[in-house]
Amino acid sequence: MTAFAERYGPWALVAGASDGIGAEFARQIAAAGVGVVLVARRRDRLDALADEIRASAGVEVRVATVDLAAPGAEAELFAATADLEIGLLVYNAGADGVNDRFLAAPAAEWLAMVRRNCVVPLLAAHHYAGRMVARGCGGILLVTSGAAWAGGGRLATYGGTKAFDLVFAEGLWAELHADGVDVLSLVVGATDTPSLRTSLARHGVSLDDLAAMSAIADPADVARAGLTHLADGPTWQLGVPDGAGPPLLGALPRRQAVELMTGGHDALFGAH
Repeated sequence: MTAFAERYGPWALVAGASDGIGAEFARQIAAAGVGVVLVARRRDRLDALADEIRASAGVEVRVATVDLAAPGAEAELFAATADLEIGLLVYNAGADGVNDRFLAAPAAEWLAMVRRNCVVPLLAAHHYAGRMVARGCGGILLVTSGAAWAGGGRLATYGGTKAFDLVFAEGLWAELHADGVDVLSLVVGATDTPSLRTSLARHGVSLDDLAAMSAIADPADVARAGLTHLADGPTWQLGVPDGAGPPLLGALPRRQAVELMTGGHDALFGAH
């Protein structure tokens, strides 16, 4: 058994595992000898990934089809893992599938985003962390976004939820790391995932358009960085020389940071 499996096994739960960064987390965790629970909405993709991981890594895999934005999602999640010892919680669900102005979408859509990005990870962290503390080891990794650094147009709810994830994970680190539980807020920039491509296409924007403005990360590199730096909490941000260093936009006055964040989105999607 590897040191990783001893510290974070015997099971890891990966939320948002159907593709992109979540699928890469699952592959890399399994390669380290830890069983994985794959959680997302799309059963066909989860089953295909589960078969792939069983064949390549030889670990146990469980699939849980859960809509993490739906009321009561946490109860389904906990029921699906009731007989397992979860040593690592990776909460990767929460991509921005809207990318639109606050009043352009129904309030119910924003509320679902808050459930998925804030309510469920809070409840999941509370549910699984107690056992980790009792064992004296374990890990919680919340994937957040550069949108958390400042508010911005088209980012009001999404950025707000990701700011919650960032600060929540930092607070958990402050409380739990002395008990042997590693907690990391992983701040991710633009990453080439199916969710991002779909979201951009809804607005007539391509990944190439985004790449002209920003570096695009590879999902495997993002997952690798998160797992490598899991014990380097509370926060690790990708795409900067020192991932544990000062936050992007942190030196700017708040209004200027908001204007800069908004200007980037306006340049990509249009000001109106």
